[in-house]
Amino acid sequence: MLSRPDVAVVGAGPVGLGIAWRCAARGLRVVVHDPAPGSGASHVAAGMLAPVAEAYFGEHELTGLLTASAARWPAFAAELTAATGADIGYRTEGTLMVGLTADDLAEARRLWAYQQGLGLPVTPLRPSALRDREPALAPRVRGGALAATDHQVDPRRLVPALRTAAERAGATLLPTAVRRLSDVDARVTVVAAGCGAAALTGLPVRPVKGQVLRLRAPGGVPPGFRHVIRGYADGEHVYLVPREDGEVVVGATVEERTDTDVSAGAVLRLLRAAVDLLPELAEYDLVETLAGLRPGTPDNAPILGPLPDRPGVLLATGHHRHGIVLTPVTADLIADLVVTGTPDPLLAPFTPARFLPPNPAGPVGVTGPVGVAELAESADSAGIAGSAATGGSAATAGSASVVRSAAGVAPAVPAVGGRTGPGPSAPEEEHTWN
Repeated sequence: MLSRPDVAVVGAGPVGLGIAWRCAARGLRVVVHDPAPGSGASHVAAGMLAPVAEAYFGEHELTGLLTASAARWPAFAAELTAATGADIGYRTEGTLMVGLTADDLAEARRLWAYQQGLGLPVTPLRPSALRDREPALAPRVRGGALAATDHQVDPRRLVPALRTAAERAGATLLPTAVRRLSDVDARVTVVAAGCGAAALTGLPVRPVKGQVLRLRAPGGVPPGFRHVIRGYADGEHVYLVPREDGEVVVGATVEERTDTDVSAGAVLRLLRAAVDLLPELAEYDLVETLAGLRPGTPDNAPILGPLPDRPGVLLATGHHRHGIVLTPVTADLIADLVVTGTPDPLLAPFTPARFLPPNPAGPVGVTGPVGVAELAESADSAGIAGSAATGGSAATAGSASVVRSAAGVAPAVPAVGGRTGPGPSAPEEEHTWN
């Protein structure tokens, strides 16, 4: 009979699989619950790693997290390839941000000035310099800027590689849907279920629809451009992501809808904007139209860390447009939190407690290390035995004082015998996530 797992991850998208990999690599017994791994938002996603281009007004904490995670991507990609032998389509040519008309360029420059004010690497380019980099750009393009540190990865290669890495590290994937948290039997449960986290936890995670197109260059040759291109075209925002195999991902709409239907109007707008910026795309094959549901939150930022009043339950959801770029930092920090019981200061602005009423009894500190006795039992042969993991981001000792005292946060990982009840005491409605 299998022993009780140390960690159960609910959700096998890139975030859930990344957490499973990092936890299993630390010697923990890990199971992942998902009836259809990789079938959610990541299957539709373009895979832009864009902390600069995605830095928007008023989202300072999120920009900091995006930047921290993007900085981890080179090592994360190399480690994943070494562990699996997989080519995940990680490319570093950078991103060109462009404006088609004078009004488009004025709008873009306003954002670039904000990004530069944050110290982000944005390099304005004249039209001639743009075309030196990408001759296929339309003559009408008025100007642009280079975000050299904004890269890309192919999510449809990334997710299978993460699954392989997690399983090789010892994690077990179970094709089971989780209807209620009390169905999960593990010392720690990590909810990485995307939009399904709302039904499991009651937190305000909502679906945000995005429609995306995939084109293919004639003959399957590489596209006629190398950079990711993000642009404004007559007021329409569009991105174009080239792949070595000839694919070009074109996106995306942002709609407060829960369906996954593809509309003719969205296809028309995306194609028109794409061809306005890169006329050669008119000759490409349209091979896929697809819509997915991003897990959004009221402040557009992820929900990361312990769920108040639910000992042993951690959240890693609500990544909205940023699930791919935030995979490394989420995986590292959640795995560190599982092992040490102490949240990294980077997690402070993203606590689940920000969406819950304050605990009248006052804050309960997140103490650590906890759960280390169990870790020693399961990982002694790996040489971990009661210490924090050596891979990824080390948690900062004593960082609980830095964390914005998440009101009502219980210990992230129960000590030995710490969870004695059958599960959450609050009544739960039955539901299914996928």
